[in-house]
Amino acid sequence: MFKYSISHTTKYQYDSNVGNSANQIILFPISGENQTILEQNLIISPLVNVDYFNDYFQNRIGVFTVVEPHRELVILSELKVETKNTPFPNVQISVAEQWEDLHKKIGQFPYMDFNQTEKFEHRADVEEVLKTILSSDTPIIDAVSAISTYINQNFRYERGVTTVETGVDELWENKAGVCQDFAHMMITMLRLSRIPARYVSGYICPSLDHQMRGEGATHAWVEVYIPTYGWFGNDPTNDCWVDNRHVQIAVGRDFRDCTPVKGTYEGTSHHNLFVSVLITGGDGSQSGLESANVHEIASIDKNTANKVKVVEDKRAGNAQSVNSYQQYIMQQQQQQQQ
Repeated sequence: MFKYSISHTTKYQYDSNVGNSANQIILFPISGENQTILEQNLIISPLVNVDYFNDYFQNRIGVFTVVEPHRELVILSELKVETKNTPFPNVQISVAEQWEDLHKKIGQFPYMDFNQTEKFEHRADVEEVLKTILSSDTPIIDAVSAISTYINQNFRYERGVTTVETGVDELWENKAGVCQDFAHMMITMLRLSRIPARYVSGYICPSLDHQMRGEGATHAWVEVYIPTYGWFGNDPTNDCWVDNRHVQIAVGRDFRDCTPVKGTYEGTSHHNLFVSVLITGGDGSQSGLESANVHEIASIDKNTANKVKVVEDKRAGNAQSVNSYQQYIMQQQQQQQQ
């Protein structure tokens, strides 16, 4: 088992006072078979009350509103988590039975939400590629591996070439992007192959050799449904199956279902955003990334800020109004590109 400490800070600074800031946060990993949340503290300044609920996908959601005027909003999540290796699927049924099982699940809950593909011009081109790497004799596990390897080998991991508006067509034409783009491309190819796939947000923890792309930052990968096994994670950015270095926060159809922080406020449209992730532990390594918009984050007065010890739920099943959601995900993308 591996233990990690993760500090994730999001800070907004405004040129003048703003108010009525309504926010939603998805920063709460949930204990499961392969990860255990040992402790989590949520610290928010200015002082607010946070309400919690589980969304449609059973992600833990926090919502809060800062009504009074303020020029700064800081959200700090301090997390201690223990992870272990994920057992590799041992599928005992035949290849034909595997594909038949997936065919039956196309219209069933909850898999139907993860089988929908968006419309895009290059669909025929993608399907032609899939014909060259998959066949009806390909086991599901091998099909997923083949798609992951194709994306990893044919798409460049490159920052600054995609934005939050980049769709599948542009991504396919440019063959470049970051972890969010790799995950979206893989989800598209999997769903075209009738393999249920969902988007996963989380962190990838560092090791001493620092060989993984995206270490010490928010990260994105994919989970696929494997017959007789269940959901199993694959990271196309690193062309690997998810292991003890991946800490899962949320799942959804795409990034929009898993956005760590989003919200609106009333006031000036000019603001700076700072995002910092620091991860320590595991084998004694340390890694972290900071955004470039703000060079130094002010310390939070933990006596006056709202400090909440997070108690997790088990997963069961005339002012200008400004939406900070787009800038946040652009900042997250920049961070992942480092």
